[in-house]
Amino acid sequence: MADPGIRRSASTGRRAPGLRRAWCCSFAAAPQSPDHRRRSSLHREPHPSKPPLKPSHPGSFHSSPSPSSKLGLGIIDPRRILSPGRVSPIDSDAPLGPLPETADSASFSTVAVESEPECLDPVPKERSLVPDRPDTDARMWARERSLDLSLCLKGKGEKCLVMELDSRVLCENSPFFAAMVVDSSRKVSDAECRKIEVTGVDDVDVFKETIELMYAKDATRWLMKAGVSRAIDILEVCSTIMFDRGIRFCLKYIEAVPWTETEEEKLKRLFAKCTIDDAICQDVLARLGPQGCSHSENLALQLIQSVTSATNGNARKEMRSLVNGLLSKSSVYQKDPGALNKDNLYDICHSCLDNLVVLFEEALNSIPVDQSKSRRETKPLIERISKEVENLNWLLEILIDKEMAEDFVGLWANQEELIRMHERASPMVRYELSRISSSVFIALGMRKLQCPGGMRFSILQSWFRPMLSDFGWLQRCSKGLDMRMLEESLGQVILTLTLKQQQMLFEQWFRCFAGHGTECPNLSKAFQVWWRRSFVRTSEVRR
Repeated sequence: MADPGIRRSASTGRRAPGLRRAWCCSFAAAPQSPDHRRRSSLHREPHPSKPPLKPSHPGSFHSSPSPSSKLGLGIIDPRRILSPGRVSPIDSDAPLGPLPETADSASFSTVAVESEPECLDPVPKERSLVPDRPDTDARMWARERSLDLSLCLKGKGEKCLVMELDSRVLCENSPFFAAMVVDSSRKVSDAECRKIEVTGVDDVDVFKETIELMYAKDATRWLMKAGVSRAIDILEVCSTIMFDRGIRFCLKYIEAVPWTETEEEKLKRLFAKCTIDDAICQDVLARLGPQGCSHSENLALQLIQSVTSATNGNARKEMRSLVNGLLSKSSVYQKDPGALNKDNLYDICHSCLDNLVVLFEEALNSIPVDQSKSRRETKPLIERISKEVENLNWLLEILIDKEMAEDFVGLWANQEELIRMHERASPMVRYELSRISSSVFIALGMRKLQCPGGMRFSILQSWFRPMLSDFGWLQRCSKGLDMRMLEESLGQVILTLTLKQQQMLFEQWFRCFAGHGTECPNLSKAFQVWWRRSFVRTSEVRR
C-alpha cells in the first residue's frame, strides 16, 4: 500500500503539470499551494466577528473575492498563485475598492455635531461590477447612493445639525434649496459630495422637522403628532424656504382643529410677519378676524336688549356678567370705542322706564280688566318690577363705564309719574324704585358720576323723601346693596349743594331720623360738617 503523503504529492503534481517547483532558500518548508489552501479551508468556518487575515509579508495583498466566498473576507482567488517571496497574479485585473456600508435611514440621516464633518469618499463605479450581490444589500446600497447632499444647519447659538439628504426631494419641494444645490454643484465634481449650509437658524429642531415633513408619507398624521403650536412654527419655516406643499398641509391642519388663546396670538404674529397667499389661508384668516365690515354696534345693542328682555333670572345674571366683560373698559378684550351709541342706549333706558310705569299702574289696579287678562300667565308682579329695576341699574353701570351717565341723572329726576305712584304704592313694591335712586346717589358720592349742581339738587329734591321712607325696606332686602356706602354717599352728595339747599335737606332728615331711628339713614357725620360750615365758621368770620 502506497504511502498517503506520496499519493497526495502525485495528485498535486497531476493537477498542475508543467509548473516548475522552485524553492527559495529563505523558507524552511515548501509553502502550500493555492489549491491545497482552498481544500483545507473547507473544514473550518471563519467566525463572523473575526477580522480578515492579514498578509504575512508587507509586500503581499489579498486577491479579489471569488463568487462563492463572503465578500471582503480576504480569501485568495484560486486563479492567483503565490510564488515564494512575491505575488504573481495570473490575471491583470486591477484590485477592487472597499464595499459600501449599509444605510440605516430610509430617506435621510441626521447627525448632531459641533462643527461640520468631512464628507465621505465617493463610491467607485467599479462596485457595480461585484458579482452575486444579494438583493437586500443592493437596495440599501442604492438608497445610500441617493443621499447625495449634506445639509448643515447652524443655529444662532453653538448648536449645529448635519443632515444627509436626497437632493432630488429637497429641490422638488423648495426653490430656496434648489438654488443652493445648483450653486453647490458648480463648485464640486460629480464624484464629490455636495454640501449646503444654512446659518442663523432661530430653532434648529423646527427647521429639521420641516425637512422631515418633505419625506412624510402622511403629512396630516405627522402634524397631528406635532400639535398646533409646533405646526405654526413649521408653517413659518415653510414660508421662509418656499415649501408650498408644507404651507398647505400646515394651514389645512391648523384650520381643522381648535386653538388656545396663546396659539391664536401666535398665528396673528405669524401672519403679520410672513406673506402667505390669501387664496390658501383665507379659511384661517376668517377665524382670526372678520373679513368684511363689522357691525359691532348693532350686535352690542342686540345683546343688551336680549339681556333686558330675558325671562330667566339666573340666565339674565350670567348674561349680564358676560356682556359686562365684553364692554367694560377694564376688560382684557379689545373693543371699538364707538361700538355703543349713546342715543341707542338711552332708548333702551326709556323702554325699561315705560315698562316700569306700566307695572306700577298694574300694582295700583289702574289697568282695565281686559288688558290684565293677557298677563295672567306671566310671573308675579313683584318679580317683574324687580327685573326692570335690575335692568335700569345695569344700564346705569354701562353708561357710567362709557362716561355717558350724566343724562341719566336728569332722566331719573324727571320721573314725576313714578314719584306720584310711589306715594300710593305698597312698601313691598315701591322700595324697588329707591334701589335705582341708591345707585345714582352712590355713583355721585363716590365720584364716578359728575353733573351740574342744579341736576344734583333736582334728583335729591325728587327722590330724597322716598329714600327716607324706603330705607328700612332696603336694609331688609338689600339685594347686594351696600347700606353703609349708601349712607356715606348720600351725605356726600348733599354736601355738594349750596348751604341753603343743604339746610333744607338736613332739616328734613333730622325730623325723619328723630321719629324712625335706624329705619332712616344715619347722616350724622354729614350733618356735623354742614353745621360747622354754616355756623361755626360764620361766627369766626364775623369776629
